[in-house]
Amino acid sequence: MTHAIDPADLAKALIAAPSVTPATGAVFDVLEAALTPLGFTVERFIDGIEPDGPVENLLAVRTGKNRKHFGFAGHLDVVPPGVGWTGDAFAPEVRGDLLYGRGAVDMKGSIAAFVAAVAAMPADAGTVSLIITGDEEGPAIFGTRALMEHMDARGIRPDMIVVGEPTSVHRLGDMVKIGRRGSVNVWIDVPGTQGHVAYPHLADNPIPKLVKILAEIDSVSLDAGTDWFQPSNIEFTDIDVGNGATNVIPASARARLSIRFNDQHRGADLVQMIERIAQEVEPRAKILGKISGEAFLTPPGDLSGLVAAAIEAETGVAPEMSTTGGTSDARFLHALCPVVEFGLTNATMHKLDEAVAVADLHTLAAIYRGILTRAFA
Repeated sequence: MTHAIDPADLAKALIAAPSVTPATGAVFDVLEAALTPLGFTVERFIDGIEPDGPVENLLAVRTGKNRKHFGFAGHLDVVPPGVGWTGDAFAPEVRGDLLYGRGAVDMKGSIAAFVAAVAAMPADAGTVSLIITGDEEGPAIFGTRALMEHMDARGIRPDMIVVGEPTSVHRLGDMVKIGRRGSVNVWIDVPGTQGHVAYPHLADNPIPKLVKILAEIDSVSLDAGTDWFQPSNIEFTDIDVGNGATNVIPASARARLSIRFNDQHRGADLVQMIERIAQEVEPRAKILGKISGEAFLTPPGDLSGLVAAAIEAETGVAPEMSTTGGTSDARFLHALCPVVEFGLTNATMHKLDEAVAVADLHTLAAIYRGILTRAFA
């Protein structure tokens, strides 16, 4: 037995439940209410404490006769709406051909489209799971990684996963993500000795040392890119001395940098490289590195092939396979099985008046249904 769900109506209901990251509560009620009549067993749990929590997570599984297990992953949390919307960011409104509201694109619309797609599939077609977090737009500490632990404890492991991030650029279906670069942030703290600028011999100015360290780092070329990844890059994002006086040599100088790296590197190795450069200039320099995610690649194959076939069947578009852009929770999920990302056009994500074409919601639902049909063939 199949059901009919209008993806635009479900997207409206999800948007109308405010869920600024970290998300809990009403928005998960809406999704659970949509999934339960479709035969899904829904588990919800809350993890984490402030300031990065609490976070709600949802795992929904419907078991089918087909031995294959298809997973769909996404997030119900959204970024803050900001000031200047034409209407209320959490009062979904259709104006012309577009549905407006925070999360319309990133990514309540994709979740609604997938639920509509799975509703139109026979319940016994194959096992389907939804892996949905309320902590993707934030630190991602208590979200998908906690869901993966929850799944592991229950012996739940999909054979393939599609993440519904908004990957399309100019039109729906023109891009599928088959990998992402890794991300690491590094803080550098160079100590000195505070003193009067007129008596430099009694002080130790940390600023020239920091400048030398940053120059050495800036001269590093990590790689020239690969067949699937652009070159890794190091970008300085902050320099801070905190010195409000004009006649004082500061006691310390600090900088922060961000590295986006391809699969030729590991985050820990890059942190060690920065530490080595810094301590060659100033042995007392302190380095703190935080790895947001490692680079990964799902080489073109069965999963990307069936996704591309479903897209082309509905839109006539042959999607580009890409690894561009920022990070997503696919950086965690790829440890389970092959993962690709595909969803709506991303032109308005995180912007004022975020909006999705209503027609694209219906087309995306049809594409997702095509993916499921091919996955269970």
